[in-house]
Amino acid sequence: MAKKPELDDFRVPYFDDGKKIAKFALADFDPAAKPFSTGTKDGDRDRLAAIGAELDALQERLHAQRLQRVLLVLQGMDTSGKDGTVRAVFHDVDPLGLRIVPFKAPTPVEQAHDFLWRVHSQVPAAGELTVFNRSQYEDVLVPVVLGQLDKATCEQRYRQIRDFEAMLAENGTTIIKCMLHISKDAQRARLQARIDDPTKHWKFDVSDLEARKQWDQYQTAYHDALAATSTPYAPWYIIPADSKTHRNVMVAELLLRSFEGLKLEYPPAKESLKGVKVE
Repeated sequence: MAKKPELDDFRVPYFDDGKKIAKFALADFDPAAKPFSTGTKDGDRDRLAAIGAELDALQERLHAQRLQRVLLVLQGMDTSGKDGTVRAVFHDVDPLGLRIVPFKAPTPVEQAHDFLWRVHSQVPAAGELTVFNRSQYEDVLVPVVLGQLDKATCEQRYRQIRDFEAMLAENGTTIIKCMLHISKDAQRARLQARIDDPTKHWKFDVSDLEARKQWDQYQTAYHDALAATSTPYAPWYIIPADSKTHRNVMVAELLLRSFEGLKLEYPPAKESLKGVKVE
């Protein structure tokens, strides 16, 4: 009997003391796989709704307690579904205490600072669940592919990202990083759908086609970045993303497991309110 897949089967091996503790190849993960699917799209949507209800209850406790923080990082090639994941996974979660941060190309002011400057100001506050739609990892992906970053500077940024995330973790932030892994064929179909549908033209940019021409270079850049920055305190997970419903369920399952591990409780009742009656 085949072994039932587990979430940690899709975790990138940890980087520890300057070395990888196990081999890792992004190409070994099938973007079309659906290991956590119920078997049908309707079943996946039902499962997502059930998880959404649990996340809503747990996130309310996180917000009420205001002690811990949760950061979900979503990265992936164009059309891998970062926006769709946010809409689907958090559909039933109360927006109170939830914050979505989309990172675009850095502005001139942001470029004048170190690359983590704009990121640090957006990390979750106590009691907050924050989702990064793209992140600090754009600065070790795009400039690498465009030849704007030499190897030594890139390695320096990997180290700075590890140190930055270690600091967040030591101060009570749970970090979950998801690489939405889409195939080149699935991307072609989704880009074409944006071109063919006038209501989706706003989502399409000619630069998307230029980036597609550099598919192999981006896959290498992703592999190197994930391999260098998956740590015990900020692990990376590969999310097969050709199936949208499977992608959503798997991200939700990861988030639910992380929330459950926090052992969240509502704050204790206030002594000053005992016996108080509202007239």
